Amino acid sequence: MSVQRPGAPGRGSVLAPPDMSISRRAWLRRNLFRSWRDALVTIVLGAVLLWLAVQLLTWALTTARWGVITDNLRLFLIGLYPTEEAWRVWLSLAMLSVLTGITAGLRGGYARNPAMWLAAGQATVALLAIPSPMGPVAVVAMAANAVIVLLTYFVGRYLAAHDRAIPTRLINAGWALSLPITFALLLGVGIDPLPSVDFDRWGGLLLTFLLASVSIVLSFPVGVLLAVGRRSKLPVVRILCTSFIEVVRGVPLVSIIFLADLILPLFLPGDVRLDRVLRAMGGLTLFTAAYVAENVRGGLQAVPRGQVEAAQAIGLGPFQINRFIVLPQALRAVIPANVGLFISLLKDTTLVVIVGLLELLGIGKAVLAQPAWLGTQFEVYGFVAMVFFVLSYTMSHASYRLEATLGVGRR
Repeated sequence: MSVQRPGAPGRGSVLAPPDMSISRRAWLRRNLFRSWRDALVTIVLGAVLLWLAVQLLTWALTTARWGVITDNLRLFLIGLYPTEEAWRVWLSLAMLSVLTGITAGLRGGYARNPAMWLAAGQATVALLAIPSPMGPVAVVAMAANAVIVLLTYFVGRYLAAHDRAIPTRLINAGWALSLPITFALLLGVGIDPLPSVDFDRWGGLLLTFLLASVSIVLSFPVGVLLAVGRRSKLPVVRILCTSFIEVVRGVPLVSIIFLADLILPLFLPGDVRLDRVLRAMGGLTLFTAAYVAENVRGGLQAVPRGQVEAAQAIGLGPFQINRFIVLPQALRAVIPANVGLFISLLKDTTLVVIVGLLELLGIGKAVLAQPAWLGTQFEVYGFVAMVFFVLSYTMSHASYRLEATLGVGRR
């Protein structure tokens, strides 16, 4: 077998794809200054954007009353959760920091961006907590959690570089157990050192994050089961799944939340009472599951029928065909649609304010009702918008990296 000298393509050699990159100057000329009209539009829009940026920066540094954020930072973060029990929240964040950092270090790619944002976010909160009444414990806890993310990230990088990676099953088990452990830690067991804390006292970013996390984690498997059930050959299963999907998708989310809060208790036995937060989580989960089911159904239909027939020809059963052939391809194809749905779910958690739950936006409205902070709408809503933007952008960017890792859209 002959060896082809690098740089000298010959018969049977594989050429590298052509380099399509261009210089920054060429990119600017091609996209912004191709003609005099393009140059004029670019200059005018650039001047307008620069003026808006200067005005916004001037307002933020001179006129804005950011005390409305720092003085009420505890409310924005944990709502009415008892201050003396806030260490449970910081401990839950420490567990999340360890899992996020070690996962990012071992897997890189799509997991690295959420880890960096988590570290930056906790460091920012630590800086905001310095002038706030939260005290030094909160400052140290948030700063320590930011450092934990970075330390565990480099530990994961070291383990991966030396082929000492932690088993995937162990990491997955940690993520699976993190949510119930967090709930148990925040809710308490009724005895010292974990006295019970009612759901009614949960609020702010804590409640927003838990509503979104629980609904995303639970709605995905429920949606997959509904999508598979809709394609079932059993008429009863197919009719029930189809009816649920169409009914839930035919009403607005506000109606689902109202039904979960007002109507559901009427159908429960007298000695069974579900907390308002749990009812809201259930409504969000079922609503999202119906849309996940439709996304997954589209992915299932995109799998060629020939692959199913080939699997049947080699003796695979229906469960094995779905488990190893159909579902992996379908779920891979609908990653962008599902991530967009989960981002919408994150923003839709603000609707729970209609049933009296004070999540992040609800806390902002409550703060604005205080006489001392009248006229600070721009500061409060700007802060809330920035938090939602960071969370949504992190999910979106992680989705892009995951798609690139799995090769979505490429053959």
